[in-house]
Amino acid sequence: MGIIFGLAPWLVYWVLVGNVPFHTAVLVALAVAVASFVVARVSGSPGRVLEIGAVATFAVLTVLTFTVSGSFLEQWLQPLSNAGIFVAALVGVLAGRPFVREFAVVGQPKEVVESEPFARITSVLTWIWIAAFAGMTVSSAIPPMVQGDATILDTQTPLSFIFYWVVPFALLGVAALLTRILPDRMVPPAEEIVRKTTFVAFAEAEIDQLIYLATEHANREAGAGKEAYDVRIGSKGVPLVGDETRESWPSTYKVRDRKR
Repeated sequence: MGIIFGLAPWLVYWVLVGNVPFHTAVLVALAVAVASFVVARVSGSPGRVLEIGAVATFAVLTVLTFTVSGSFLEQWLQPLSNAGIFVAALVGVLAGRPFVREFAVVGQPKEVVESEPFARITSVLTWIWIAAFAGMTVSSAIPPMVQGDATILDTQTPLSFIFYWVVPFALLGVAALLTRILPDRMVPPAEEIVRKTTFVAFAEAEIDQLIYLATEHANREAGAGKEAYDVRIGSKGVPLVGDETRESWPSTYKVRDRKR
């Protein structure tokens, strides 16, 4: 559902652009983009790349709809909107903020968000969407590049409606389908998920004491009916600020049902 919220401005635009005047479609999409951005800020959500990208994309398209010719818009408005979402998603992942991960973290516990499988799955899904957006951009750019009089309103010429509409939305559907299917196939069993934490020990503690403290701390985090196993500690502790007699140690562990 979170991704749908992020895609809302583009979905609204894609529905309207072939059915209402171009400036109306773009202005409504811009309004939805701004509203989504404001709602996210008011609710305290982090600035998501798709929300920022949507505002930028439809602000530019709004300017174009009032400054360039109608024939240019009929040819290039669709490729430009697709390019906008592609660039937003690509910039996000290159900046270390995959947009799928930004939506997926909502409501997830800390141990899930910090786990390796979560990072891997959200990274793979983000690149799947980026590939879909890239394919949509390239496909929708083919008609105006190959056929000089191409238009997104043409429903008679196969070159136009196939590459402006059929191929891009088929790619969008494939990305949505993979987003639904892949996580279930990529997530390992719960007992195999490695969780990260830290615990505090006195600086002079020996290795067996560190392992004991790490295990006790992990068991408390694991919760009722669960137990930590495969507990491992980091190579070096970090002295606490203002208290050099104690150190903070990183550790990892897995969780399974407590044996009776």
